[in-house]
Parts: sequence; structure tokens; C-alpha cells
Amino acid sequence: MENKILSSVQIKKILEKLSDQVIKEMGDNIVVIGIKRRGAILAKRIKAILDKKTSHSIDSGSLDITLYRDDFSAIGSHPVVSGSELMFDIDDRKILLVDDVLYTGRTVRAAIDQIIDYGRPRLIRLFVLVDRTNCRELPIQPDYTGIRTIVGKNQVVEVRLKEVDGTEDVVIKQKK
Repeated sequence: MENKILSSVQIKKILEKLSDQVIKEMGDNIVVIGIKRRGAILAKRIKAILDKKTSHSIDSGSLDITLYRDDFSAIGSHPVVSGSELMFDIDDRKILLVDDVLYTGRTVRAAIDQIIDYGRPRLIRLFVLVDRTNCRELPIQPDYTGIRTIVGKNQVVEVRLKEVDGTEDVVIKQKK
């Protein structure tokens, strides 16, 4: 059984609204970086919205944080690494880091570690579609949030995006 918490229309509205907030608070000289897999897809969408609203092209890229995880032993001895794509200088840049779900904070910590290895940004702000507010293990909080929800330990938040899933929504499901 699953409980739908966001529809495709709601996802689109959230990205539009939060993009306006990003421009207002961060200006238009920013870099959008998504955490692979679904965070990178959301980052591409945000970039497209920002490009339209600012009438110039915003730099964007993606991170594969596989090798930066602190649970590396849990992902096996031969992890699949798809590579990061940051084809620009990040020194002294304002970075909007994008992910689909903020859970324990460990994925975001790994992404920040990787960004710091690439250079020294002026600032990093976090954009998440869904914040699982009651599960944090690290002191990491989003700056831009689509929806906050309390989800039980035996449940998962699944963000489904048309680019990879063929459908688009956000649901809460029981763990398998």
C-alpha cells in the first residue's frame, strides 16, 4: 500500500515557487548541482526554470557520491560509480545543492565533502523536494523545502520522476 503525498502537478508548482525564492535570496549568479540520481534530474529542471526567469544560462552539474559515503562497506566491494559532472570552477560561487529526499543527512554530508574537494564555494544552500523531518542523524537542515513530512522508520519516501520511472509523484510506502 502506498500513500501519495505529491502529484506531478504539485511537484512542478513546488519547483517553480522555490526557484523564485532561490533567485530572491541567492541572486542569479549561482550554480545548481544535483545529487545523482533523482536530485540530478530535479536540478536540471530547476536550472531550466532559473534560465527562463533570469534570461541567462545557469551553470549546473551533478554529483555521484558513491565513493564519499560513510557506509561504503554496505554498498559492496564493487560499487557502480557513474561519475560526477562539474565542468566549471566552483571557487567563490554560490551553490544550490539539490536532492529529492532529505533523510538522515548522510547523503548531503557526502555531497558537501565532494564539493569541497572540487574547490571552495562562497556558500552552499540545500534544496530538497521532501524533508523527512524526524530521521536526521546529522545537523543538516534544508534551506528550500517542497514538503516536510514525518515518516515512520518502517516506511520509505519514494520520489518517482518520469525521466527514470515513467511516472511522476511522491509516495510513502512500507519498507519491503
